[in-house]
Amino acid sequence: MKLNYKRTFLVGFAFLSISAFWQLYDTIIPLILRDTYHMGDGPAGIIMSLDNIVALFLLPLFGALSDKVGRRIPFILAGTFTAVVLFMLLPILDNTYGIWTPAISLTVFVVVLGLLLLTMGSYRSPAVALMPDVTPKPVRSKGNAVINLMGAVGGAFSLVVMKMLVFDGPSGRSNYLYLFLAVAALMLLAALTVFFFVPERKLVQQMKDINYGVSEQEDQSKSIEVNGKKKLPPEVLRSLILILATITLWFLGYNAVTTAFSKYATKMWAAGLNNVSTCLLVATGVAILSYLPIGFLASRIGRKKTIIIGLIVALACFIFGAVRASTFSPLLYVMFAAIGFAQAAVTVNTFPMVWEISRFGNVGKYTGFYYTCSMAAQVVTPIVSGYLLQYVGYGTLFPYAAVFIALAIIPISLAKHGDSKPGKPESKLEALQGADD
Repeated sequence: MKLNYKRTFLVGFAFLSISAFWQLYDTIIPLILRDTYHMGDGPAGIIMSLDNIVALFLLPLFGALSDKVGRRIPFILAGTFTAVVLFMLLPILDNTYGIWTPAISLTVFVVVLGLLLLTMGSYRSPAVALMPDVTPKPVRSKGNAVINLMGAVGGAFSLVVMKMLVFDGPSGRSNYLYLFLAVAALMLLAALTVFFFVPERKLVQQMKDINYGVSEQEDQSKSIEVNGKKKLPPEVLRSLILILATITLWFLGYNAVTTAFSKYATKMWAAGLNNVSTCLLVATGVAILSYLPIGFLASRIGRKKTIIIGLIVALACFIFGAVRASTFSPLLYVMFAAIGFAQAAVTVNTFPMVWEISRFGNVGKYTGFYYTCSMAAQVVTPIVSGYLLQYVGYGTLFPYAAVFIALAIIPISLAKHGDSKPGKPESKLEALQGADD
């Protein structure tokens, strides 16, 4: 059975637009909060964690709602168009700061930001669920690889236009209007591409016989009977908890840097946003290039060892950042290249380890475990690291990240399950996932 690559690339436009949005959001919104609204790093950290708080509730809610409706594309269209309207209000409010009192200006900005986050949360799960809806189960791993590539392209697009379309405004602050326009145009184009070129009803109907024809026999060694219910054996449950602990600790460290890096660099370096976007672009590019060798590496030595290698590389990078990142140096591009490799090594392999422990019919439940841990970490870490930046100093950022990455190595080293060694990938796109799901 072969993957329809053209169809999957078209479906991936929805995730491309979402990734482009979040790349801009994570990089630019902290700068607006600091430079325009003069918000301290602690309160700004709270604002930057709101998207993850919202996601904890909205992603499962709208995923289930789109299941009941039986359609994904209406959610994608409505969500994208509403989000673009709210999205474009942000640079307008930024550029017109001063027409109201500072308190009113900040209140209006935060309200619009909150509505935007609610809107983005309303269609992310339907957008992600569209791919498996229209893809045969045996090739969903390759489908996920295509979706990840499209997401990476979206993030890279925002980083590239960030270098080209940020200008000095009349007030002396940066004018982000044209940058927001470019990303908004991409979001609209992506949603319309999915609408016009992905016949959802027809494809879902075609997939019914294929996907519901899969055998429901599960691996009985992965479950035991407890009061008439199937549960994981204690040793397997222990491994699941250890893997989820690693995921949580990884995001506590890694997300602290990705959320606060634009503020850190523009505060510590004279060159400012240009070098920020270059560093992040280097990390994104290397992550994309690393998927293939990481897939082969995991097939040779296993997912667990590959994750540990990624964590050790990330730890070395953050220790280097703590020592050398107080001033800009071209060596920081090398550091971010290594961070891109580490990020790919960890994220590509942790998801399959969780799926490996799951049983037939509850992969979505275990996927929820993954996202609960990752999002909870991303709620907490911008707040904690933000207050450290504000009250202790910007030099705490990389040591903070290094501590959690070091801690993440411990639980994954103790995990005994979820580490099957898949065969060598049949294609480059399959290698992006590191293993079949």
